[in-house]
Amino acid sequence: MPEQGREPADGQREHWQRTYADRPLMYGEAPSAAAVHAAAVFCVAGAKDVLELGAGHGRDALYFAGCGFTVRATDFSQAGLGQLAEQAERWGFGSSVSVMVHDVRNPLPLPDRSVDAVFAHMLMCMALSTAEVRELVGEVRRVLRPGGTFVYTVRHTGDAHYGAGTVHGDDIFEQGGFAVHFFDRGLVDALAEGWELREVHAFEEGDLPRRLWRITQTLPGAGGRRAVSGGR
Repeated sequence: MPEQGREPADGQREHWQRTYADRPLMYGEAPSAAAVHAAAVFCVAGAKDVLELGAGHGRDALYFAGCGFTVRATDFSQAGLGQLAEQAERWGFGSSVSVMVHDVRNPLPLPDRSVDAVFAHMLMCMALSTAEVRELVGEVRRVLRPGGTFVYTVRHTGDAHYGAGTVHGDDIFEQGGFAVHFFDRGLVDALAEGWELREVHAFEEGDLPRRLWRITQTLPGAGGRRAVSGGR
């Protein structure tokens, strides 16, 4: 049965705040493999600015800045974003990286059609309900310019931790204080409706190892072309 009480995402905000405070730069300075891939995709698409959701302490945001993008980085942890801002200044990226404390359960604090690309590494599979995930993708669609690209990664139902730990419902399970919403392929396809689904790539990362999908999808261009395709 799902755990009763407040929404799991509320507890996750406090958990991540403590984690970043206790373990500065916990993921190191090297970018994730997903960010390296995304930067190449964004370059090919001609993107100039990138919105990163769930940037944490900023290893990927700083990589994007080093690739020449203007970066807007959001997270609900002030501690993580503080480390990101300090590192950006230290590395000379202060003018190209901005940070915003933001909970993605709320509308994105950006105007319509204001960014070329959006990146989210494992943010979408945090303790967000399916309804909240759908609303977030709608917000991503709103702030992207026509033809814009969205690259995100999620742990999926083939992961070793799926079904283990504290049950919160809606395919959300918590272990060691970290709650994860595991995606099935049906949810990925539903979130790509009205987009061009370019790729669903399976990969592994970290301990266990974690099993993830990297999804790349783009908005139709100004001409309104719509197509949906997919692969693994």
